[in-house]
Amino acid sequence: MPASVQQRVKELRRQLEHHNYLYYVEAKPQISDQQYDRLMRELIDLETAHPELLTPDSPSQRVGGQPIEGFRTVEHAIPMMSIDNTYDEAEVRAFDARVRKGLGDGQAVHYVLEPKVDGVAASLRYENGLLVLAATRGDGRRGDDITANAKTIHSIPLRLRDEDSPRVLEVRGEIYMPNDVFQKLNQEREAAGEETFKNPRNLTTGALKQLDPKITASRRLRFVAHGLGEVTKLPNDSYWECLKCFKKWGIAISEHMKFAAGIDQAIRDIEQFAFVRGKLAYQTDGMVIKVDSFAQRDRLGATSKAPRWVIAYKYAAEQMQTVLKAVDWQVGKGGTLTPVARLEPVFLAGTTVQNATLHNIDQIRKLDLHDGDTVVLEKAGEVIPYIRQAVAEKRPKHAKPIEPPTRCPSCDSPVEKDADGPYIRCVNPACPAQFRERLKWFCGRGQMDIENIGEALVDQLVDAGLVHTFADLYRLKKEPLVELERMADKSAQNVIDAITESRSRGLDRLLAALGIRHVGNRVAFVLAQNFGSLDALSHAAVEQLSSVHEIGDVIAQSVHDFFHSDVGRYAIAELKKVGIDPHIKKSVPVADLPLAGQTVVVTGTLETFNRDEIEQLIVQLGGRAAGSVSKKTSFVVAGADAGSKLDKARELGVPVLSEQEFLRRIGRAGKSE
Repeated sequence: MPASVQQRVKELRRQLEHHNYLYYVEAKPQISDQQYDRLMRELIDLETAHPELLTPDSPSQRVGGQPIEGFRTVEHAIPMMSIDNTYDEAEVRAFDARVRKGLGDGQAVHYVLEPKVDGVAASLRYENGLLVLAATRGDGRRGDDITANAKTIHSIPLRLRDEDSPRVLEVRGEIYMPNDVFQKLNQEREAAGEETFKNPRNLTTGALKQLDPKITASRRLRFVAHGLGEVTKLPNDSYWECLKCFKKWGIAISEHMKFAAGIDQAIRDIEQFAFVRGKLAYQTDGMVIKVDSFAQRDRLGATSKAPRWVIAYKYAAEQMQTVLKAVDWQVGKGGTLTPVARLEPVFLAGTTVQNATLHNIDQIRKLDLHDGDTVVLEKAGEVIPYIRQAVAEKRPKHAKPIEPPTRCPSCDSPVEKDADGPYIRCVNPACPAQFRERLKWFCGRGQMDIENIGEALVDQLVDAGLVHTFADLYRLKKEPLVELERMADKSAQNVIDAITESRSRGLDRLLAALGIRHVGNRVAFVLAQNFGSLDALSHAAVEQLSSVHEIGDVIAQSVHDFFHSDVGRYAIAELKKVGIDPHIKKSVPVADLPLAGQTVVVTGTLETFNRDEIEQLIVQLGGRAAGSVSKKTSFVVAGADAGSKLDKARELGVPVLSEQEFLRRIGRAGKSE
């Protein structure tokens, strides 16, 4: 091999890492993206022609290698603990008082403040300057090995720049998706008629869990450092000085970090950052305040939950004013009409917001909404937009109050208001909008789980007149599917295969899929276990249904009404014609099941199950899968990246099980369910 090739490869690597450093650490790019891409392309071509030159720290590894088989669990050398939050200046001062009392000898306390980036916590381990491991926070003690995906993130150095860096260096920080990348992805999905992503953090989590690093690379994630794990040894006692070393080593830190000589300065910095954070390229909901001295941190120690030397000040939810253009009423699978506010687009907490749910007519009246109102928009948890209030002084003259519809916007049938609630319903069982939503529900993962039929395809099938009943799905042929927009031959075959596979779903899944009011997965399972077939349910009297444990009078009446309605009888008859008539041969008493009477909450990412699968299993074993932790929770199953639910469980003293501990409890350890 010519020496010139080796020299060129070496020079290309040097240039690429230099420009990475300028772009991600110094924020002073010197070349365009196109010029950078040309350098990268030349390096990849040379390494492909001469594979013996390829090294683990080559910048070419950032484009993503071969798909991996799965994520192994790794233990953190030093636990990644959570931190306490506060929303109040007085509590920040109380934190400072606790710190000074804990040190106890009148020492001066200096603080470092840094933005609380809304991303995915991760740890990067370098040995002799080389990145050897990247891991998610997980449960704080163990996380997922995401090294292959972390290498695709350009702001993560594959090799530290300074040869004098510590022999072992663990850098803790946040992996996040910039707002502009998130918005562009959503614009592309919206243009393609696909469902948009909810927020950057969830999308970041999903990107890091991809088995194909090339997909992660396409998400253009970033990393910013905000702490240390294991280090041999610390360059000095000051965290602030260590941050300067981070930059020297090539590790990105926030440009908004501040050094405060005392708590008064820290509070001033918090107040000033409030005016900046809405303009940042990433989402952040607060400032983290840390004691600067590592020696003082060691003396302060930690509780079982969090270090005593750090606290996060979280700002009140960001608000923006915009104009209410209209209120549309969307028809759900049970006929419920849900009002949705159509707004003048406004950028709020990292995303452009054009719509916000109004829940029901009582909420509209509580807000006193009128046509053309200027409204205050806020995001619940920085994620879900909602209207906080109307600005009455900006109301247009002669504006009329928002009133509920008297007829269904889909089928023009009269609507009725619940006698015991705020909801308005279309009571026409043949309403096309209801069927469209019921069909989406029927195909959903927790019901018949027809994987390749999403919301967009359901709309196409209904609009094209290919599906009028649930049973019509099982009559579909590939040929008419191929004629649909964005549907190739292979895609059409995948749809047919997924429909065929769904024929094996059990009675409980079918009952949950039918869209019977008040019948979710748990109730469907109880009904299936106790009656065993559609025929038995259709012949059951209300009294028989209500006598079953967990089936009250309201549910019993709803089930009876469905099986004796024209729509219900027709749906069941048509399903039977296409061979969908599952039976349970032997009923197992619910009281004898392993999780009978227990309420279980699942949080984080699991290895053996996705969220829907484990919640289905909990129901099948007699338990209730809940979405939030309370004193009534029997136990929590915690996987990787478990967050606030895990913290809540610890706070309430609710038992927490790992995935393997859960499997042992239900007698399935070692099995892959």
